[in-house]
Amino acid sequence: MLNIVLLEPEMPANTGNIGRTCCATGTRLHLIEPMGFRINDKTLKRAGLDYWDKLDVVIYDCYEDFLEKNPNAREKMYLATTKSRRNYTDVSYEPDAYIMFGKESAGIPEEILVQSEETAIRIPMNQEIRSLNLSNSVAIVLYEALRQNQFQNMQLEGELHRLHWEKM
Repeated sequence: MLNIVLLEPEMPANTGNIGRTCCATGTRLHLIEPMGFRINDKTLKRAGLDYWDKLDVVIYDCYEDFLEKNPNAREKMYLATTKSRRNYTDVSYEPDAYIMFGKESAGIPEEILVQSEETAIRIPMNQEIRSLNLSNSVAIVLYEALRQNQFQNMQLEGELHRLHWEKM
């Protein structure tokens, strides 16, 4: 199972959207305190719609608590940052990889990034733009990791509700 890690998330709506994406993809969400909202925040639950109770979510007191409870994370962690030299499509994601995103206002602290140059990844964008929306960034990188793992355990085909597709 893939893992999304949010380090000190600040915006409940983004976290709710990310939670909904994690539900849709069978991905575990790790939230690392301090957060800029309470987990029962109405905005968080509204953004996550009625999926929040189905979400596989774990909350940690701090980054050290997360590392202690997830010992494999150090070897399988990719850090999404605008400061990286490597694009998110340049790495191979293990089926149980951890993909970390920092808080909206500051990203992942450089004290963490400097230890992970080989696993730091970025989403290419225009030079004039500081960063993408956090929930969009999570979706972009997560779906690349899922694609590389053949969308394991995901529904790959859909059906119309009232009509039927023509046979090829």
